[in-house]
Amino acid sequence: MKLKLGIPKGSLQQATVNVFKKAGFEIRVSERSYTPSIDDLEIEPFLIRAQEISRYVEEGVLDCGITGNDWILENKSKVLRILDLAYAKQTTNPVRWVLAVSDDSRIRKAQDLNGKRVATELVGVTKDYLKKHKVNAHVEFSWGATEVKVKTGLVDAIVELTETGSSLRANNLRIIDTVCVSTTQFIANKNAYQNKWKKEKMSQLALLLSGAIAAEGKVGIKMNVGKKNIKRIISLLPALKNPTVSSLSRGEWYAVETVVEEKIVRSLVPRLKNAGAEDIIEYPLNKVIY
Repeated sequence: MKLKLGIPKGSLQQATVNVFKKAGFEIRVSERSYTPSIDDLEIEPFLIRAQEISRYVEEGVLDCGITGNDWILENKSKVLRILDLAYAKQTTNPVRWVLAVSDDSRIRKAQDLNGKRVATELVGVTKDYLKKHKVNAHVEFSWGATEVKVKTGLVDAIVELTETGSSLRANNLRIIDTVCVSTTQFIANKNAYQNKWKKEKMSQLALLLSGAIAAEGKVGIKMNVGKKNIKRIISLLPALKNPTVSSLSRGEWYAVETVVEEKIVRSLVPRLKNAGAEDIIEYPLNKVIY
């Protein structure tokens, strides 16, 4: 038996490969193939556009997959959300689909779009948004270069994906509202999740992926500390949980080990050294399992 796993082709592809690598899985993708390889004989990966993965998972063509919450909403897919990958830098931070118009447009709010034309790739979600705001506008699917369509007067507004809004500003577009927020999701087919073996395999994947996410941006720190300095050292450590303290064979000395945010190490280590810590070691982390 194998677990059929959907890997998103496109913008999420390399990020997904990266987070799987930290979780302990080596995925190799060939540019000429839609069937990547993975160093786990119990998993059969498929490279599929993120827009389609939730549909294939819902239909049972795939047992599980990685895709954006935006496409789950767009396809109205009835799938199980097993894990949110939003906080892994290897995947994506939360992104927004925003309603935008040209800087010189008189449109200031969603209600001003009555009778207007809107272009987007996220048609279903956009229609739901306009319906919620009681707006009657024409929504058309955009195959790409959506931002240009406002500048050239083809449409009055667009709903486009953005992280920082810098691309929209560069195209002289102004954001009116956020239509939806999307994060990367690990999803499963409901029937597949009822299978004992597949459920266990997916649970293992979720555990390792969550461990890789938890380790992102963190490092391990360990050091030797004399008894007289132990309280002071521990007070300096912003640990995830209480640090591990164990006795050493050489008299009244202890080994102290903990996990901290990598960004604070450059200021933390000198303070630890000044407080009496010795033999300080910093090491990278692949996974942190709570």
